[in-house]
Amino acid sequence: MIIKQTTSEKIIEYINKHGKATGKELSDYIPTITSRAIRKQLKNLLEKNILENIGKPPKVYYLIANNKNIPNPVSINKSVMTLINDRYLYISPTGEMKEGLEGFIMWCEKTNQDIKNASIKYLETIKKYDKFKKNSLIDGMSKMNSTFDTVFLDKLFYLDFYSIERFGKTKLGQMLLYSKQSQNKVLIKKLIEEIRPKILKIIKDYNIDGVLFIPPTVKREIQFMKELEKFLKLPTKKMSVTKIKTEIIIPQKTLSILKDRIENAKRTIMVDDFELYTNILIIDDAVGSGATLNETAKQIKDKHVVKGYIIGLAITGSFKGFDIISEV
Repeated sequence: MIIKQTTSEKIIEYINKHGKATGKELSDYIPTITSRAIRKQLKNLLEKNILENIGKPPKVYYLIANNKNIPNPVSINKSVMTLINDRYLYISPTGEMKEGLEGFIMWCEKTNQDIKNASIKYLETIKKYDKFKKNSLIDGMSKMNSTFDTVFLDKLFYLDFYSIERFGKTKLGQMLLYSKQSQNKVLIKKLIEEIRPKILKIIKDYNIDGVLFIPPTVKREIQFMKELEKFLKLPTKKMSVTKIKTEIIIPQKTLSILKDRIENAKRTIMVDDFELYTNILIIDDAVGSGATLNETAKQIKDKHVVKGYIIGLAITGSFKGFDIISEV
């Protein structure tokens, strides 16, 4: 007796044999049904976690899902689970982005960690680093004061650290790194949605009437700082600043000596604004040494265009040396 295969079984058989397949390949393999019906079957198999896909249209490949035994999250304390769902993000080496508990479980699998023990350690580590936060902001002035003889910023805040011990890059750290590296507009917008309320609160709390965005150094098709400026839609005047083009572009992150970073910032960033502001906010993506923010603040003060505070703000900052975020 011949048992007739279902469409789903034919799809699974083909992918098992060939390792992966596109929707078109499967339509060619099963010409008796429409490509729309194939897509419907693929959607069902994805929802059942029998298949997984990689890539983006028009090139999407379907593979047999790698279904490992997922640790039981019930063993995690509910408050810790809430923390993980709110603060954790995992981006895999192949570009999969998983938030919250799903991402945490994936990281535990990849690093052979016991999920319960890892969740306890995560709570302890987050508590350690959150001691540096006040009103959800990290005060970076102690770092500035210990690094520079003269600090021209009146205040410096980070929205989060770039990375933390044991667990690596934070949620904002991951989003920032891969937003810039992949030039992914969807990820950039997701990051902006995450940080915009905090930036608006700073503008309100400190009566900011001028915002300066540190211009990008490395030429890219999609410039992160330009996208940040465009989609934040801040209710303040944008200050004019120019990044000087030099014969050879030297990004700050490639300089390992502090005085070289100071010289780089001093000679390549020019504040062109001559209006008078009450308080100014300077926004950068990440603070390593702080040289760029400090030198930009010096120019603002030298021009006498601010009556009150100059506040620096970075999406992420380093906990220790500026070499930690040289990859951004």
